[in-house]
Amino acid sequence: MNYDEAMNMSTVEFGDMPPQAFLLGLLSAFDNKYQASADSFFEEITWKQFFAVICINLCKEAPTINELSDIMGSSHQNVKQILLKLEKKGFITFETDENDKRKQRIYVTEACQKFCEKNDGQSQQIVGQIFNGIDEQGLMITIQTIMKMHNNLKEISWD
Repeated sequence: MNYDEAMNMSTVEFGDMPPQAFLLGLLSAFDNKYQASADSFFEEITWKQFFAVICINLCKEAPTINELSDIMGSSHQNVKQILLKLEKKGFITFETDENDKRKQRIYVTEACQKFCEKNDGQSQQIVGQIFNGIDEQGLMITIQTIMKMHNNLKEISWD
């Protein structure tokens, strides 16, 4: 594959880069571009804040910061900063766990639910545009590949 042609970039020369390295770079570049686009789409919150809300809503019960950090794939410290900003905006609240007073659970507020409802239709439309022309088989292969990469990453010792 000629990556230079695929990327349609005349300022970069990928040469004989292995496809694994190219894919990692492509995923990073896509993440950056998507975050910048999504940040400009939402007026009230950033993409990372919205991603935290999505992850909270996916939980069967209100998560703790540690649980949410695992789901988001981010550090406790980074997630805590995101949540404090969401709390200031009135999008989430922290409540002490009934069974373990040391834990605080995270709940979305009614204002957050209204925000999600207001933006749901257009968000789905944008996601549809991003995946335009990608059939279900291609999407499933991509999901399987990234999930395998994710699982392999957990096995790596960085020390």
